[in-house]
Amino acid sequence: MNMITPVLLAGGSGTRLWPLSRQSYPKQFSQLIDNQSLFQHSAVRLTSSKNLNFASPITLTNSQFRFIVVQQLQNVNIDPGPIIIEPESKNTAPAILSAALHSYNKNKDSILLVAPSDHVIPDRAEFHNSVVVGLDEVQKGQIVIFGIKPTHPEIGYGYIELETFGLENVSKVSSFIEKPDIKKATNMISKGKYLWNAGIFLFRAKDMIEAFNKYSPDLLSSTQKALKGSKVDLGFLRLDPKSWSSCENISIDYAIIEKIKNLAAVPFLSNWSDLGDWNAVWKEMGP
Repeated sequence: MNMITPVLLAGGSGTRLWPLSRQSYPKQFSQLIDNQSLFQHSAVRLTSSKNLNFASPITLTNSQFRFIVVQQLQNVNIDPGPIIIEPESKNTAPAILSAALHSYNKNKDSILLVAPSDHVIPDRAEFHNSVVVGLDEVQKGQIVIFGIKPTHPEIGYGYIELETFGLENVSKVSSFIEKPDIKKATNMISKGKYLWNAGIFLFRAKDMIEAFNKYSPDLLSSTQKALKGSKVDLGFLRLDPKSWSSCENISIDYAIIEKIKNLAAVPFLSNWSDLGDWNAVWKEMGP
């Protein structure tokens, strides 16, 4: 069974759920649904099961949240693993690349599952089933993006257009659509070949590094320098601030995912929410 290293993105400071979520204590660390935070739920979701074998996570966060990360992981009996401190926010591309480089330096064949730490996915078993499907694609050299089957014409999400009709099978990707208006979203859903982009990725570290080498070599160089110049501080890995400051501020979607040819979309057909606003929270809590 392949060992997968989870990568938890936990540096965001969104304020759409103010006052509970705020810059000093964002929503991923808040108990919005039950007595565990979204971050804790995300970490528990990425622990071993009968189908999958997960290592301790790599967590990307900032200096302000580093002790919260350790405490919340320990409170759900998860070994915190490596915690990489970003000196400043540079979006998801440098963050994910730093985790890939760190993992590759430890194991040239490492496989990473990258996930935001503020999403709700109630059915862990079904999610693991989707990851198993994704592993088959990863072994072929594919980088996998997980898409959510739309339940309504949502205008707040990005969409993945599939090459093939039907939302139940693995497919190549035709295009990405960023937050359409309601008319366009309704039309896309009616066509049966669009998934919501959940921002969850599965790949071999070496394949992601190669993609950066091809499509964003300057960012690869800056991130390598930031990792090489990193320092261990109280068990945390602090990336070199000077090198990190030269990294382009760009999402993984724009830097890599929308450019590569070896991209496979794996559908996840069960419930999912990013809890983007209070309406989503109330809906998730139920009656």
